[in-house]
Amino acid sequence: MAYTDQKMSGGKIVAIVIVALIHAALGYAFVTGLAFQYVKKAQEKMTTFDVEPPPPPTTVVTPPPVVVTPQPAPALQTSNIIPLSQPTAPPAPPAPPAPPAPAPAPRVSQAAGLKGNPGQYFGADNYPPSAQREGAQGRVSAKLTIGTDGRVTGCTVTTGSGNTTLDDATCRISKAKVRFTPAKDESGNPIASSYQLNVRWVLPED
Repeated sequence: MAYTDQKMSGGKIVAIVIVALIHAALGYAFVTGLAFQYVKKAQEKMTTFDVEPPPPPTTVVTPPPVVVTPQPAPALQTSNIIPLSQPTAPPAPPAPPAPPAPAPAPRVSQAAGLKGNPGQYFGADNYPPSAQREGAQGRVSAKLTIGTDGRVTGCTVTTGSGNTTLDDATCRISKAKVRFTPAKDESGNPIASSYQLNVRWVLPED
């Protein structure tokens, strides 16, 4: 009995191995078939599409600055203009001849002489009232021009008294009342001359 059990144990082992191999083969076939079907179905479900490449980066092109070239100004057209001849100005008239030099003053042979006493012309009777009221008095020197008739034709105060009224009265009275003997030349003819007159104005006593 022991031998039979031992023999059967060996057969069982072989059978078990065979069964295991069969199972392994079936499992492999089963797994392979399922995997094939799964892959096939997955391939059917997959949708193929073309992947477009990303667009290239946009390059911003900056246009170059526009350079405006100035146009040269049109050349002025010159014409040959013949200037009109200007009329020649007539020659300037000759300058008038210079006036002749004045004749030399006649040589005085006799100076003019004052007639009378000057005090009678510049005394109390002819004292300017306004100067008398102001209490003005003083000395006046005047250059007189004497004509050939002995009258005073010109009067210039050379030294004043400090009072205009007295200065003006000296010339006014000289022209109106003072008389001279005219000066004479070498031939004895009366000639014009000058005379330096000195007058002292003194307030009249009451």
